[in-house]
Amino acid sequence: MERLKDKVVIVTGSTTGIGKAIAKRCVQEGAKVILHGLEKDWGRAVLAELGEGNAALYIEDIANEGAPKRLVDFAIQQFGQLDVLVNNAAMVTSSNIHTTDKAFFQRILEVNTIAPFLLIQAALPYLSQRRGCVLNIGSVNAWSGEPNLMAYSITKGALMTMTRNLGDTLNRENAVRVNQINPGWILTEMEMKRKREHGMAENWYEDLPSVYAPAGRIIWPEEIASAAIYWIADESGPISGQVVDLEQYPLLGRNPPKG
Repeated sequence: MERLKDKVVIVTGSTTGIGKAIAKRCVQEGAKVILHGLEKDWGRAVLAELGEGNAALYIEDIANEGAPKRLVDFAIQQFGQLDVLVNNAAMVTSSNIHTTDKAFFQRILEVNTIAPFLLIQAALPYLSQRRGCVLNIGSVNAWSGEPNLMAYSITKGALMTMTRNLGDTLNRENAVRVNQINPGWILTEMEMKRKREHGMAENWYEDLPSVYAPAGRIIWPEEIASAAIYWIADESGPISGQVVDLEQYPLLGRNPPKG
């Protein structure tokens, strides 16, 4: 059964990582997908894999003035409708109170929180016509965040509040559902690159402390994509305004082992 048959889905930040995995799974489930990102070569590779009859590629920084509307307009031009918006694009950049200046804070807020809002705003007329939905991709760091992910964590906390607010109001006013998943530690291409840049071994993910990976490994992007499909498919019914954490251990009340 194709759970997204005849639906058109925008997935921001889908040239790599979780977004790419979600886009690929959407096509497998029968959808037409708008790929989006900054990396033209990566995007073209994903497009070639999915096939131009199943997807189209739009390259632009989502925080540019007018970019959200241009992306939505592109989806309508390509496929004539819009059923689902997946707000996945995000900046994941280390910072703390000592390294975060105003310009950096504004930039990460524009990409991670304001752009998703403006995309929902631009997509709403089309989503309303189709009784569509929005899925925001957050992070477990929304609850407090790692010490060196301060600005990123704040933007994801704001996204979570926006999801709960719009998940109620838009469901009542426009029959458009808004939900969010908060992935934990995911083995994406960018995460592998970041950890190597931090001085860790090439195969750092093969031997992880059990406190962070009780299963002996961290989560794969395809596993997040599987979860995403439930929220954007019709089988999730009228459920809206919900935020679900996707990690392999309890986030609250769990203490790391003492050294």
